[in-house]
Amino acid sequence: MYEHDVIVVGAGGAGLRAAIAAHEEGADVALVSKLHPVRSHTGAAEGGINAALRDGDDWTDHAYDTMKGSDYLGDAPAIETLCETSPEEVIQLEHWGMPFSREDDGRVSQRPFGGLSFPRTTYAGAETGHHLLHTMYEQVVKRGIKVYDEFYVMDLAVTDEADPENRECHGCVAYDIKNGEIVGFRANNGVVLATGGDGQAFDHTTNAVANTGDGPAMAYRAGVPVEDMEFVQFHPTTLPSTGVLISEGVRGEGGILYNAEGERFMFEYGYANNAGELASRDVVSRAELTEVNEGRGVEDEYVYLDMRHLGEERVLDRLENILHLAEDFEGVDGLVEPMPVKPGQHYHMGGIEVNEHGETCVSGLYAAGECACVSVHGSNRLGGNALPELIVFGAQAGYHAAGRDLGEALVETGPSAAIEHEDDLGAPVEPGALGPTDDDVAADGGERAADGGQLATPAETVERTVEQQRQRVERLKGRDGRNHAEIRDKLQKAMTRWVNVFREEEGLKKALEIIRECREEYQHVAVSDPSDTYNTDVIHTIETRNLIDVAETITLGALARDEFRGAHWRAEHQERKDDEWLKHTMVQWSDGSPELYYTDVILEGAEKAYEPKVRSY
Repeated sequence: MYEHDVIVVGAGGAGLRAAIAAHEEGADVALVSKLHPVRSHTGAAEGGINAALRDGDDWTDHAYDTMKGSDYLGDAPAIETLCETSPEEVIQLEHWGMPFSREDDGRVSQRPFGGLSFPRTTYAGAETGHHLLHTMYEQVVKRGIKVYDEFYVMDLAVTDEADPENRECHGCVAYDIKNGEIVGFRANNGVVLATGGDGQAFDHTTNAVANTGDGPAMAYRAGVPVEDMEFVQFHPTTLPSTGVLISEGVRGEGGILYNAEGERFMFEYGYANNAGELASRDVVSRAELTEVNEGRGVEDEYVYLDMRHLGEERVLDRLENILHLAEDFEGVDGLVEPMPVKPGQHYHMGGIEVNEHGETCVSGLYAAGECACVSVHGSNRLGGNALPELIVFGAQAGYHAAGRDLGEALVETGPSAAIEHEDDLGAPVEPGALGPTDDDVAADGGERAADGGQLATPAETVERTVEQQRQRVERLKGRDGRNHAEIRDKLQKAMTRWVNVFREEEGLKKALEIIRECREEYQHVAVSDPSDTYNTDVIHTIETRNLIDVAETITLGALARDEFRGAHWRAEHQERKDDEWLKHTMVQWSDGSPELYYTDVILEGAEKAYEPKVRSY
């Protein structure tokens, strides 16, 4: 068993920043990651980091833009923490050596992004995330922080009290990919989940193959509520053949969207009369798909993104990577012809419920980054707000886990914050069939304490969880059964077909039926590869189980929320209903079935109260 003060699971932007912060606070900290840190998906982030740095800009304006972009479902304390702290975090990155793009006068460059009232997006070419990862990993190496890379965390070591708010997290259990050994990690102070997104729940996504929702699924099974899972962002500019992202920076620099008839449809069809291509991402994605559905798309699938008019010098200076992506994956030279683009799953606004310090309702368990929901993004994230979330709340979680007093949190967590419960999940199946009930992992702590009693020590909690996971892998490798890939493919196709940009009640119910089928089929899943060395089949099989859990919570939330807000569009409900739905959707695994309840949105900030208004661009 490995032992450290703070264990950070995941070594992307949020995980690296959390580890650095915990180390700054004097903790013995370790990163545990299924990938080498610089292979993390943060490296694929192209656009930039929003921060109010210039004269004429102010963090309060950034906060207003963020709240408006969230369609008033963000929590003001978290949004204000993000926007007020982002400038100092960006300056810190510069001091650590991050190579930001610069103006001729030496200032860090900033460009416009969708939904912003000021050009406040700092960037490093079109490879901002790549440089961010390398800059922070350099700091991890400099500080001598221990990194366990290619260790896949399978489960959390959590006590089994009936009330999740009384449970404690004492560590986690990981599969050593190089030799198949299952090992425990004991955390004296806390575990920080920073596992990233869950885009592999869909079959057309900008996300890496490794983005399988591991953190939210593990936290959910440990009793932590997941928040606002129905809000999934579909980025308007992805390459049709692969889902590879084309940065919003292209539109920020002046790129133009055209339909098959050569019309600049964002203006000509009134989707965003003021902002045009720089409306928020949900608005642009719906506009593109509407063009396709109404017969004005190219090959009934995509539209064109044109940057030829920007000129070769400007494109090579600021967007060179985009040229390579378009050429490599679509055979298009962006300097002489427009690029084909269409919406693709990109980001999850929902995630593990945490407060602004990164704390969950389970003592000792934290989360930060895309796997968490603070909530700063509400129902729609603005471009350029993901990377500051990683560094701001990664730092908050790391500091707090290491023992720094950050004051009283204003965002409540846990079931005790509920304002109402949903009696009818609206699902066409029995509730008990929806939850994580397979024989590999208990959802309610039952297998964590098979003797029914409280485990005596934190070390025993970890050791017991190690043994459960060892038996789990032995069962998967020791039986004949279904290959997980067939189940994953079925799940992904259902999510892309029924839980995409446009959603309808019957489609969501159909998706839940297919999720039920996937869960039942997963009872009979098996691993055919008997080896211990680099057995990726074991990893992918466990990941598929996590995707089933995450997909279910997304679809339950989408079916329950009968309104149109941000990225959540419902055919039957074409209006935002503040009187009914100005609240967060929570799904918690409780007493053998998913439980749906709601909590208040906090619109009262330290600086101002945010009054919901019509969101137009």
